[in-house]
Amino acid sequence: MIGIIDYGMGNLHSVSKALERLELDYFLSGDPAELEKADGLILPGVGSFYDGMKILKEEKLDGFIRDWALADKPLLGICLGMQLLFEESEENGPTEGLNLLPGKVRRFSGVTAEGEAYKVPHMGWNKLTFKQPEHTLLQHTEPGHVYFVHSFLVTTSAEEVLIATAEYDGEVPAVVGKGNTMGTQFHPEKSSFLGMDMLHNFAALVKREVTARG
Repeated sequence: MIGIIDYGMGNLHSVSKALERLELDYFLSGDPAELEKADGLILPGVGSFYDGMKILKEEKLDGFIRDWALADKPLLGICLGMQLLFEESEENGPTEGLNLLPGKVRRFSGVTAEGEAYKVPHMGWNKLTFKQPEHTLLQHTEPGHVYFVHSFLVTTSAEEVLIATAEYDGEVPAVVGKGNTMGTQFHPEKSSFLGMDMLHNFAALVKREVTARG
């Protein structure tokens, strides 16, 4: 059973519909006691990093998510949910994240090194480059295009957490992870077959973890 964390800032409808299309069991909740009953968690997110962390703290979800991840239980962050997994964001001033993955979140500059302007937010379909093609989320998939909508991106010197990247004025971390904590900057639920395959792979990981725990 997959729990979708409802903290008022996620695209819950599209994520829910994607899981339904995959015929996966799920539930929505913002209550840590209820979410504890899940076998895997999805942390969606649309909007401000500052607001997201503020709500997670108010609802006592920040500590719950950290404990879940530190126990190496399956956790998938999507878009803002992925960014929240990192140490800090510069959005609305420095804001501490969940600090589960090494790296910080900064805004696209909007200007190339050559001084040419480019569009922010990064919106549309971009092709992935697989850095770790054997990773759980990428199993039985091929590099293809996925759908992005974001004005901020992760910066990290920890190459080991980069699973796949895209190009938009340089390399953009697109799939990240360490252990069973992972995230996608793009929206897999809106990314056609490749995105759906990744959600299927996450659900398969959840099932394997349940079996391993007996």
